[in-house]
Amino acid sequence: MKKTEELNLVTEWDKVFPKSEKVDHKKVTFANHFGITLAADMYIPKNVTGKLPAIAVSGPYGAVKEQSSGLYAQTMAERGFLTIAFDPSFTGESGGFPRYMTSPDLNVEDFQAAVDFLSVQDNVDPERIGIIGICGWGGVALQTACLDTRIKATVTSTMYDMTRVAANGYFDADDNKEARVKARKAVNAQRTEDFRNGTYALAGGVVDPLPSDAPFFVKDYYDYYKTNRGYHKRSLNSNDGWAITGMISLSNMRQFHYAGEIDNAVLMIHGEKAHSCYMSKDAFKLLNGDNKELYIIPDAVHTDLYDGGDKDYIPFDKLESFLHEYLK
Repeated sequence: MKKTEELNLVTEWDKVFPKSEKVDHKKVTFANHFGITLAADMYIPKNVTGKLPAIAVSGPYGAVKEQSSGLYAQTMAERGFLTIAFDPSFTGESGGFPRYMTSPDLNVEDFQAAVDFLSVQDNVDPERIGIIGICGWGGVALQTACLDTRIKATVTSTMYDMTRVAANGYFDADDNKEARVKARKAVNAQRTEDFRNGTYALAGGVVDPLPSDAPFFVKDYYDYYKTNRGYHKRSLNSNDGWAITGMISLSNMRQFHYAGEIDNAVLMIHGEKAHSCYMSKDAFKLLNGDNKELYIIPDAVHTDLYDGGDKDYIPFDKLESFLHEYLK
């Protein structure tokens, strides 16, 4: 029998986006198969009856549900879907100890647990469930779609394959044995120090202050996570980051091995000028079927799909039409 932890959930509205009057909002919790209780915001369209199509949303990697995923969830609820935006294990308001750890198999389990939860809600049609993953959780969403046949439609937005970045570095610049061995030695030395000190050292979030010679993608992250645009006190990226040793499992596996066997619909959205666009383009090549689509947003950079940037780049009309088509 699953048991849930007692979580100390915030009651006031503390999102980085304004509250919509078109939906009802409440906090919910549910346990995954590892016994970790996850916290989520549920958004329900007002004045709608019957069993609704439902969507679970998470991401970006190192963000919290009060940031981008909550915006997506609330907006899609305005468009007729029952939605939840959840914090992954060990982060945000969700349970799990030690804090700020990550694991690719546990991340997939979190998404599956969200589907478990939605499947048994009285006002949800369990045959019409989709997921949306943003940034690193776009990769997790696609990996979950490889496994969970209950998911009828998957959307990835500004997707990152965290296992590829962890093993190969940005732009595959460290895709060689020497670089990987060097990284492994550093992480394993840190394990020894952590054990000696009885604590887990954190990697640090987005660099602050921002160096003048920082590459564009670092500036892009800073503009979201370190400014009023997207800063949140519980966000790892906005503050002290992940545990250094918690990231090592990402570099020891690769996602999407069975992506070609996903029968249900997939929409992959990415900004044309995002530094990460190559990851969506490469992952899309693995998919099969005429219900798969790669949708490139002209001129948009990576974080423009977190909150729309300065030109409302998130194609919510496209998401709505795609999800209504495949969750009908």
